[in-house]
Amino acid sequence: MKRIALIGAGLIGREHLTLIARNPNVTLAAISDPSPAAAELATMLGAPYYADFEVMLDQEKPDGVIIASPNDLHAPAALAAIERGIASLVEKPIAESLASAYKVVKASEESGVPVLVGHQRRHSPDIRAAKKAIEEGELGSLVAVNGMTLFDKPEEYFNAEWRRKPGAGVLLINLIHDIDALRHLIGEIESIRAFASSAIRGFEVADTASLAIRFENGVLGTFVISDAAVSPWAWEYTSGQALYHPKQPGACLFIAGNKAALSVSDMYLWRHGREGEHWQHPLVREHRPGDNSLTYENQLDHFIAVIERKVAPLISARDGMKTLAATLAVERASIEDRAISLTEMLKDAGAA
Repeated sequence: MKRIALIGAGLIGREHLTLIARNPNVTLAAISDPSPAAAELATMLGAPYYADFEVMLDQEKPDGVIIASPNDLHAPAALAAIERGIASLVEKPIAESLASAYKVVKASEESGVPVLVGHQRRHSPDIRAAKKAIEEGELGSLVAVNGMTLFDKPEEYFNAEWRRKPGAGVLLINLIHDIDALRHLIGEIESIRAFASSAIRGFEVADTASLAIRFENGVLGTFVISDAAVSPWAWEYTSGQALYHPKQPGACLFIAGNKAALSVSDMYLWRHGREGEHWQHPLVREHRPGDNSLTYENQLDHFIAVIERKVAPLISARDGMKTLAATLAVERASIEDRAISLTEMLKDAGAA
């Protein structure tokens, strides 16, 4: 049984505690979080408590650590775990900046100590099924992708001031997950153009954005996101896998190839019935369901295998850095009104 420590006992941290309690292959080693509420939680759970995460790592020597602290502490905590040879699961984003992310990448790759970044959608049954269909050639050569994330956050969500300030907003809190799913399914992103707006709330950060994406493999894509719009079109709804949202069956992502098209999360594949048919012929619809597993349980099981060095992280530190670079490129593209390449983003941060 593996002993896993937790750094950060906020909203998502407490969800990780629930998952650890349910998994028969792990046990909670300790909790680190400077807040009085975290100390009370640790007492309630009968777990060792530390205000300082480095002291916790030195004293408890866990097999793995989940880092669910505020964004600016992700890199320091990950580096501390790497220095001690401890595998970590770092909630997204991997760091608050590309420069910090690159420090984690270098430390992980040079030491061989694994870092798994918490982009949970890659562990979701719908994304797994989509990846399988693409890799098995059912769609043929990919041509285009279109997607959306549209939901309405309540006013009280923004009572936390940091959510209204640069470094947060719908891009870094939500779009980053969509960007990671697109990179996973479609391929590496070459460049992005974007428009962003804060017209609904008037905050310093955008509430709405539209993207045009060029992938390195030639696929073109579009995406629109807003946390100020009512709709059922978001992975959080369509997948039925999110922790805090009701299921709204349907699709939020549409992938088209030269042989077939696939909608995610309802997982319908559309193709011609016979060789040589084209746009004047009806299409056949087939279902490509997932395995009915649970995303967050899958992620924890994968992390256990990473701790045991049985598998490489599905989302490595370098992978997480590239997702962060593409997400930050959206804001930069909207400000500078031009296409921004990932190569440019990484080079400017000294991470190329």
